[in-house]
Amino acid sequence: MCKRSFKDFNLSEEIANALDSLKYENPTEVQSKVIPLVLEKIDLVVKSQTGSGKTASFGIPICDMIDWKENKPQALILTPTRELAVQVKEDITNIGRFKRIKASAVYGKQPFAIQKTELKQKTHVVVGTPGRVLDHIERGTLALERISYLVIDEADEMLNMGFIEQVEAIITKLPTNRVTMLFSATLPEQVKNLSLKYMKAPIDIEIKATGLTTVKIDHSLFKVEEDNKFSILKDVTIVENPDSCIIFCRTKDRVDDVCDQLTDLGYSCDKIHGGMVQEDRLDVMNDFRRGEFRYLIATDVAARGIDIENITHVINYDLPLEKESYVHRTGRTGRAGQKGKAITFVTPFEDRFLSEIEEYIGFEIPSITPPSIEEVSKKKTAFEAKMSVEPTIKKAKNEQLNKQIMKLYFNGGKKKKLRAVDFVGTIAKLEGVTVEDIGIITILDTVSYVEILNDKGPIVLKKMKNTTIKGKLLKVYEAKKK
Repeated sequence: MCKRSFKDFNLSEEIANALDSLKYENPTEVQSKVIPLVLEKIDLVVKSQTGSGKTASFGIPICDMIDWKENKPQALILTPTRELAVQVKEDITNIGRFKRIKASAVYGKQPFAIQKTELKQKTHVVVGTPGRVLDHIERGTLALERISYLVIDEADEMLNMGFIEQVEAIITKLPTNRVTMLFSATLPEQVKNLSLKYMKAPIDIEIKATGLTTVKIDHSLFKVEEDNKFSILKDVTIVENPDSCIIFCRTKDRVDDVCDQLTDLGYSCDKIHGGMVQEDRLDVMNDFRRGEFRYLIATDVAARGIDIENITHVINYDLPLEKESYVHRTGRTGRAGQKGKAITFVTPFEDRFLSEIEEYIGFEIPSITPPSIEEVSKKKTAFEAKMSVEPTIKKAKNEQLNKQIMKLYFNGGKKKKLRAVDFVGTIAKLEGVTVEDIGIITILDTVSYVEILNDKGPIVLKKMKNTTIKGKLLKVYEAKKK
């Protein structure tokens, strides 16, 4: 039975306030079962499908139990992809905002030196991909001695991507006196062995679902010839006229090709695949999350763990060759109780892969006839009308939270011997400001950033223009928003 409210967990006031601002009202089933056990510091193996709210299920109790005064990392969260690492870091930052919890994301294809500098700061939670986390451990740039919580997220995907050995190498270097949580949509033998080998009498939690896919998703497939795929894609998008849709392709070249063709036709679209630089990938995902465009053409890099609300349609332009990928791709729609559609194109030579998928998900995907010329013609006006309307930009779930926050830039840092306590001591003495109004502080070599909470930013900005820190009058501005 689900708890009625997050208040039932007796969380600290700072965490409860952040959840209110984020509009977290009623815990999901996984949150109701996991949060109390993590608060009791019990090891867990959680089998829960994507879209069930599991990031908050470990993020909320970890943030609640973090000791803010401790400078070294206390929690390590391992994720299979960079996109998921960034998303989990943002979720932890939002949940821990009023407790001033500092989370850092570390992953490949981002300069090591930038991450090294960030990890030298006070850092409470580190989220990262196994390869880069191991790299930091081996180079001595990630302190492990205070790690009390380890989360292995999307463990089955770690296995699929060949990361399990790296995960094991990381575990062997961590303090044994810790709480370990393993989350996975499926529990293959090797993942189960991981829990038996490295966890202390873990409690198994399984969040039951109807088969492997949610009942909220309407599945269908078209039998198509390879040469007709794009033509049928155009017809399907006209008839379905989705508000928000991911079109999955098998390769990055195919993604480029489909995106170029749709762009030429005036579709509101963008693309994401592993051949793009990390910053561009993150920008595309953020734009899609905000609703800047309707169609995302993607490889499986976008299939796992990325939480975007209200995706109405998923189209498998290319059938996935891995049966698990079908579940992860289609799981991008039908989230958080919403209905969704999953449409798959199958060519004559892919019957074997289709049979494997159907056996895995436990039902036959209904085969339907591609839209007729008449049907396409009838729906074209409505489609073109929607094409000509700018998409509605969605509010980020942390918008209310961030509205009360101003980030200040100071032109002094470590080279001027400045520390976080110097900023806290000075700002908290200003009239009308308390320690509770000071958020995350980041001190670099020559500059520092201080978040001011509770709408007190303008007061602090004005007063700090004439207030010294350790006898130094620093230039202070509102930091530019990225």
